[in-house]
Parts: sequence; C-alpha cells; structure tokens
Amino acid sequence: MRTDIIEYLQKEIRARCEKPSNKFGIGCYYHIEAVVKNAELLAEQYGADKEVAVIAAWLHDIASVTDYSLYEEHHIHGAEIAGDILEQLGYDNDKIVRVQGCIRNHRGSTGDKPCTKEEICVADADAISHFDSVPSLLFLAYSAKGMDFEAGKSFVADKLKRSFAKLSEESKAFYRSKYEQVMDILGEK
Repeated sequence: MRTDIIEYLQKEIRARCEKPSNKFGIGCYYHIEAVVKNAELLAEQYGADKEVAVIAAWLHDIASVTDYSLYEEHHIHGAEIAGDILEQLGYDNDKIVRVQGCIRNHRGSTGDKPCTKEEICVADADAISHFDSVPSLLFLAYSAKGMDFEAGKSFVADKLKRSFAKLSEESKAFYRSKYEQVMDILGEK
C-alpha cells in the first residue's frame, strides 16, 4: 500500500472539504471517510486491489468538493483531477487508469456500470455509506428540508432503499443485516 499517497489524499480531501467554497460542508468529508472504510472492507472481501480501491474512494468526490459547478459531471471531472494529482505524486500509470475507472463508474445514477472488482467496491461503498450517516440524513430531512416527523422518516428510508438497490448482488448479501437493522430502526420492513 502506498501509505504516503493515501495519507496525502486524506489531508488534501479534508482541507478541500473544510474550505468555505465547498457547498457540501464538512459532512462530505465524513461521507468520503465512510466510503474509504467500506471500499477497503469490500476489497478484502472480493479480492480486489485494496490500494486502488482506497485511493479511488478518497478521490471519488474530489470534483464536487473542489468546485460545485462540476457536481453534475463530478465523476468525469473527478477522474481527470485524480489523474493529475496521482501523476504529480509519481503513482503508477496503470493504476492511475484503474483509479480513474473507479471514479468514472461510482455513480449508480449515471447508467455506467462498474466492471472491475475495484470499480464495484467503490460504487458499492459509495451507496452503502448512507447507512453510516443516518443521523446526517435525518438532520437533512428535519432541519434543512423542514419535514415533519413522518415525512422525514420516509425521506430517509426511501433514500436508503434506493442506495441498497444500487448495490451489486454480492454486496447486498454482505450488507443485508446492516440494511435490515437500519430499516427496523426506521420502522420499515
């Protein structure tokens, strides 16, 4: 594992998330941290290249936190930004291409399907990260969106159902118990 690069990326992403220009606020850093944790776990589970998955997880939302105007196509812009950063850090060119593939294919809403084990790990880690941030989702529903109790609970449950549906079949089996526990807490069956 290139711990030097991973440590650099962790600090760089945190610094970008702390900037006032980051429309997503520091909460995005905690989302990215959860994606990294889950990508590493899934890479071990599926025999994927853990280094590629972890580096891609740190960088998967870099375009969004750097410039909000890139959000709609952040998977495309993020792959370009990641390539520039990793090249400057002297990272292996073949692995840069693999990291960029993970970033380009991490969004379940774009229609692009992850192909490699590493791409699946990052895409699934991104989707399952919402289960690690239920309090943030509830805050979003109740405070930011001003929803009443039932509407907020439904908003969060629907978001989590969509996230779970995006997972690969292997990850659905791996995370089923977590999904069921959270849904039980929300009063969903």
